[in-house]
Amino acid sequence: MSESIPTNSTPTNTTLTDYRARIEDVLDRALTLPESGSSRLREAMRYAALGGGKRLRPTLVYTSGVALGASLEALDDAAAAVELIHVYSLVHDDLPAMDDDDLRRGRPSCHRAFDEATAILAGDALQALAFERLAGPPGLAMDEAERRLTMTRLLARGIGSGGMAGGQAIDLESVGHALDLAALQDMHRRKTGALIETSVLMGAAAAGVLQGEIFEALQTYGAAIGLAFQIQDDILDVTGTTAAIGKLAGADAAHDKPTYTSLMGLEAAQAAAAAQRERALSALTPLGPAGAPLALLADFVVGRAS
Repeated sequence: MSESIPTNSTPTNTTLTDYRARIEDVLDRALTLPESGSSRLREAMRYAALGGGKRLRPTLVYTSGVALGASLEALDDAAAAVELIHVYSLVHDDLPAMDDDDLRRGRPSCHRAFDEATAILAGDALQALAFERLAGPPGLAMDEAERRLTMTRLLARGIGSGGMAGGQAIDLESVGHALDLAALQDMHRRKTGALIETSVLMGAAAAGVLQGEIFEALQTYGAAIGLAFQIQDDILDVTGTTAAIGKLAGADAAHDKPTYTSLMGLEAAQAAAAAQRERALSALTPLGPAGAPLALLADFVVGRAS
């Protein structure tokens, strides 16, 4: 439960590409699923989860955990869990009853590649697999079991009615309605920001940092980049191309959805994203040099073009 940074925690040469390669291997092994019950269901799960993507959320788990002294092996299950949850949310969000998107990561969305019923079940099974990975094998030592239980609580809270699911519900209810800035921030904080913040905190929890100044600093950092990520998504919906962002550009405007760009205009939205980046960087001060890789990720979130 220490609040201090381990003395051997300094920025490494590990890059976003390195972590992406690692999580691809972890996910591939997790999705072998010899007892899936249905080969079509297994194929749909693998199609959705192994179809590319930025892998930002598992990278945040790895980066925050390593900064606090955790090994990569100790972070693999948490990293897999957050990405499996993220993928499940994308599969369900793309359904006709939700956002009705035909493209995801430059390919047909899961319900288009398979069918709606299979996509729903694939999302359900991906969510279940996430918590199975997070629980770990039987016979864990008490301290490890307690860390995993804490991470399970963090993840459940981040994706429930107070987090991701609640934010998506607000999003659906807001179509065609004007939101003020506070309401829009609340929606984004839940829909997208909650899982990103949770990813940062799960890395800390895996390292045994569950409270105190460092935990609170990472909580502020995660909240800031979570909001910045969604603001940048709103910006890219206006400035990006379908080929670059991997989904239909302009879809938010076509669906009359409230966004930062529709509420504030493009330049003000860009300024808002930059302000959240600065908030994230400021929050990292207590981590000292160990926070440098997290600072690079804050830059990536705001500077990305897809």
